[in-house]
Amino acid sequence: MLLPLLMSLAAPKPIAMYLGTYTAKDGSQGIYRTSLDRETGAIAAPVLVAEAENPSYLALAGDRLYACLETESGGAAAYRIGKDGGLSALNERQGLGSYPCHLAVADGHLLVANYGAGSVAALPIERQGTLGRPLAFENRGSGPNIARQDGPHLHFVQAHNGFVYACDLGTDEILTFPLDAKPFDAPTRTRLHPGAGPRHLAFTKGFVYANNELDNTVTTFSVDPQFGALTAIGTVSSLPEGFKGASHSAEIAVHPNGRWLYVSNRGHDSLALFEIGADGTLRPVEVKAAGVKEPRGFGIDPSGRWLVVGGQNDDTLVSLPIDPSTGRLGDPKGHAKVGKPVCVVFKGP
Repeated sequence: MLLPLLMSLAAPKPIAMYLGTYTAKDGSQGIYRTSLDRETGAIAAPVLVAEAENPSYLALAGDRLYACLETESGGAAAYRIGKDGGLSALNERQGLGSYPCHLAVADGHLLVANYGAGSVAALPIERQGTLGRPLAFENRGSGPNIARQDGPHLHFVQAHNGFVYACDLGTDEILTFPLDAKPFDAPTRTRLHPGAGPRHLAFTKGFVYANNELDNTVTTFSVDPQFGALTAIGTVSSLPEGFKGASHSAEIAVHPNGRWLYVSNRGHDSLALFEIGADGTLRPVEVKAAGVKEPRGFGIDPSGRWLVVGGQNDDTLVSLPIDPSTGRLGDPKGHAKVGKPVCVVFKGP
């Protein structure tokens, strides 16, 4: 009797995941919930927990979940997470700026990056978790890629160590604001190489990594702890040497142990792994087939044992095991179907 009890105590419990999607009449209808078996990698069939239009990116804060509504008018929605994992709508705010595509919770506010409007909005989170009226900063400028950089296109926003960082894919800039400055104004601007198209950032102690969507590269920055200023250290490709096809990177994340960095490549349909050196520099380790078409968003479970990635063009979610010694990814173990998955966030330790 003792051995089965000890085994049951040692086995990790399944962990909940929430999925942001692009919606369609005959496809996804909003936000979905599923779970990952951290022993086998099995993914439970996703269940619709909130109907919404294009809730592409999600952010968790305790028992609240926030979603950006990636539409022309631009909105954000707030939900309460029930004990059963279901969502209860709190409120929505519309008119934030066209096509919001990323958001984060920080300092009692919901920060939203608006791709179409080229702006960053800060919405106060009220006592019950509802969203108040937004204040926004609109960027200006453009880049050399006529098709994608005709104007500012904010694609990411996140707070880190007292500062807010926002990626502008359209102007090849990372904007830095003091976290306590709302409305945001007069940001510090870190410029990347022309045509890079910085999309998302990942943070480790003392360093920041930007995946540049338009040329499939990753740029490493050191961070000034007092002023939040970024200084570029180097840039590497997230594609295998000699690849000539069309591809654009999407998501970037640091493993919980801080030793490895992962980037998804759409077009090449792969996941690139880098080892992080003590000086912050990246050493390419492998580029692994993602097992899905158009790998958009992915998440690493908090235990660091699994990476779950969504295929936007084949409506598929897969789990890949992470080697605990090398960070290398194994072949997909779990599979699930959901319409156009964009974002994967884990709920729980």
